[in-house]
Amino acid sequence: MVGPDAKYNSTKVSKFINYVMEGGKKNTARDIVYDAFDIIKEKLKVENPLETFNAALQNAGPVTEVRSRRIGGANYQVPREVREERRFMLAFRWILEAANNKKGKAMRFKLADELMAAANNEGTAVKKKEDTHRMAESNKAFAHFAW
Repeated sequence: MVGPDAKYNSTKVSKFINYVMEGGKKNTARDIVYDAFDIIKEKLKVENPLETFNAALQNAGPVTEVRSRRIGGANYQVPREVREERRFMLAFRWILEAANNKKGKAMRFKLADELMAAANNEGTAVKKKEDTHRMAESNKAFAHFAW
């Protein structure tokens, strides 16, 4: 169980910091996330960047996904609902992946850009979510194979 972070008193932010962390460098990860929040506060002129962060997680997290299931020698892509914890972890992963794939800027700027884009229902992470939903929708015929 992860405790809340010091600055925003949020467990989600604390988990996100842990997800950003590489090689055990938690202070570096904390600096990146807090700097990204400061950039969001500056650019959007909002008092609390936590609202933007939560909106980004909500918009980037999938409601359904497909899981592979082998039945009678054939593999089917079975659509499944996503649990709340997994939904947020996928949102973390996709937002971070999208920020990492951008080039030419410091990580705090890339992360801030991706969080703002996701909060506005745009960006790579939201596109990935829409692709996942589209895949689940197209395989709806196999929903009866859900376990």
